[in-house]
Amino acid sequence: MQLPIRPAIVSSPDYPFERVSAPIKLDQNESAEDFPEDLKSVVLQRLAAAQWHRYPDLHAEALCDAIAGHDQWSAAGTVVATGSNVLIALLIQLAALDGRVVTVKPNFALYGLDAKLLGAKLSEVPLREDFSVDFDAVIAALEDSAQDAAAPAGVIYIPRPHAPTGSCCAIEDLERLARVSRKWLLVIDEAYHQFAENSAAELAKRFAHVVLLRTFSKAWGLAGIRVGYALTSDELARQLRKLAPPFAASVMQTVCAQVALANPGYMHERVRRIVDERERIAAALADHPSWAVASSHANFLLIRTPDAQEAFDDLLAQGVLVRRQDSHFGLAGCIRVTVGTRSENDAFLKAAGLGLVDDFQPQDIAAARRGGAHGS
Repeated sequence: MQLPIRPAIVSSPDYPFERVSAPIKLDQNESAEDFPEDLKSVVLQRLAAAQWHRYPDLHAEALCDAIAGHDQWSAAGTVVATGSNVLIALLIQLAALDGRVVTVKPNFALYGLDAKLLGAKLSEVPLREDFSVDFDAVIAALEDSAQDAAAPAGVIYIPRPHAPTGSCCAIEDLERLARVSRKWLLVIDEAYHQFAENSAAELAKRFAHVVLLRTFSKAWGLAGIRVGYALTSDELARQLRKLAPPFAASVMQTVCAQVALANPGYMHERVRRIVDERERIAAALADHPSWAVASSHANFLLIRTPDAQEAFDDLLAQGVLVRRQDSHFGLAGCIRVTVGTRSENDAFLKAAGLGLVDDFQPQDIAAARRGGAHGS
């Protein structure tokens, strides 16, 4: 029997992930550490006192207030969802059904997958060889779309920092794009922004069509809770909430995120450790005889190897799970490793055939970055 399913769904591939078990898991860019035990106790106490037979807030209003207070944003301009990946699809529904999605490649798989599933025309602009965004080419793609008067505009997705490379584009380049894209939604995916030197928040406050996507899955250590959110202008957020499912944030999601936001110190300390470990690993990898590491502003490192399958299998045989990236455009031979705990990172370096780098100086980091195949 042929099921009554749209052809775009049938022809779409499944999400590109297959779970593999290993003692050391460095494949999904999760936090290296679980949510603190003392904060878990606070969450459990609040959950025990909550009314489970009542629906939560219609649009997670209390959580939006907490997010807005932490991120110095308007609560009316904050939209919460069960993971920022949900918002990626909702934003296409908001502005790009029968329209256009413009992004870069390689990229986070859901930009392209959701565009195809929702019937939007997809344009992917290749990154430059050094993994930087070619903003001239992105703007040209918008202009090409504008020449088709019958086609509506749509959504632009720019990840910052970029996944899966770890590069980070300049705010000035994003501002140039914002100025010429006022008929589009410009979505800046900031899933990894805590690990970079700055964010695009001030830019989003100045341009009403700019949307920031953020998540509790990375720096906050709450990937299992599934909470993401958008920060944008009040009016754009009001329209986006029309598409968001009602009561989308459960009592547990709300309480976990509220407790985290009330205790941000643990997150900031973890980010500092991860950044230090990221640079320590990069310095060690600079001595690898055949691997080249890209400069990263996220909680992971992209590494080009002679053979990604061989590197993946060799690491897995030694109990270290990383993520192959060689199926992506321009990433032949590449693997991606999440920055873990110090002991996990030591195990990765040992499995890679390297010694440990216990102490390093800023000039050593700079040298390691220069020695990589690609910079940001």
